[in-house]
Order: sequence, then structure tokens, then C-alpha cells
Amino acid sequence: MPKPFNNLTAIAAPIMRSNIDTDVIIRIERLVGNSVRGTLGKWAFGSLRYLPDGSENPDFILNREPYRHAEILVTGPNFGCGSSREGAVWALQEMGIRAVIGSGFGDIFFANCFQNGILPIVVDKPIGDALAADIEATQGAGRVSIDLESQTIVSPSGKQLKFEIDPRRREGLLLGLDEVALTLQRDGDIRAFQSADRLARPWIHFARKSA
Repeated sequence: MPKPFNNLTAIAAPIMRSNIDTDVIIRIERLVGNSVRGTLGKWAFGSLRYLPDGSENPDFILNREPYRHAEILVTGPNFGCGSSREGAVWALQEMGIRAVIGSGFGDIFFANCFQNGILPIVVDKPIGDALAADIEATQGAGRVSIDLESQTIVSPSGKQLKFEIDPRRREGLLLGLDEVALTLQRDGDIRAFQSADRLARPWIHFARKSA
């Protein structure tokens, strides 16, 4: 089950490049032929994070203090686009990321975040750019606070921002439940509907015996 998400105050790292796809977040060869869960964090953003000789790229923000301890990413447009690999979310999760704030996400990546306990927050691009600038003005030392109950973000300078989120997905994150677990919460309603429907439309539920 995902870890419940209520509120978070943490270091945030701006990665504002547009169209960072899931292959940049985690290369496909890191997902093939391995027992992947628990091993992906060190390979997240591998092409940006490491030089050809395997050493850390000092220019990449997540290799610099204090950003290497970030639990929040602030991202550019269309983050997580490309293939549907859920491993991209696993990799972020395993490197300690709990929330991603950006002006747009790949649809499947966005849905996968909720299933794994990461909060993706959509904001207008000028708001995301301003938040990134606010973070950089403190050289990463200023924390960003996210409160899922009140649906607010507080920037390092104290600016409060509101965000919208689908109520069902919000509930799942607050309780630490994925879509299956949320559906099972309504097991009684589902069974009651099935029972009534069998009476109203028995032909729908007729199971032909195999010969």
C-alpha cells in the first residue's frame, strides 16, 4: 500500500527543463532482467546525474547540497511524458521524492504517482516558475510546505498557494490507499447492487454450464 500523505515540509529541487520523459527519469535497461524494486533510486535521472565515467555530474542539481536531500521536485512542462513505465515513479520514490509540483505531467505518469503515494500537483507555469525562483533565492535552504488537507503550498518566502486535486485521489493519498483499496471500501455497496441487479436482470448473470 502507498504511504499516507498528509503534510510535508522539505527541501525542494527545481528541475525546470520541459518534456523530461520517463526514459530520462529511469532508463529502460534498468527495468529489464532485474529485481527492480528497491534498486532504482540510484539510477533515477541517470543520464543527467552521472558523467560517462560513472562519477557524479556536479552540474546536476540533485548532486549538489542541499538539493540532494530533496523530497519535493518542482518541474517544467510535461514532466513524465513518454512511455507508461511505472518504474519511473518507483525510481523517484526510492530516491526519497514524496511530491512533484509542475505545470503539466504525462497522463500515465500522473496516475502512477497516486498509486504509489507520490503527490503530483498541477500549477500554472508562472506559479511554478515563481516557486522555483523562490527556492533558488535561498540556494535550496528554504523549505517548501505542502498540506494536502487544506490543498496549500507555502513557498520558502512564505507565499501561500492553493492547488486543486481530484477528491477521490486526495482521499486515497490521505489514507494511503490505491485504486483497488479505495474500491474495496465500497464492497457492501457493490454487493448490494449486484444482488439487486440479479433480481432485476437475471439473464445478464446467467452462467451457462460448460459441456
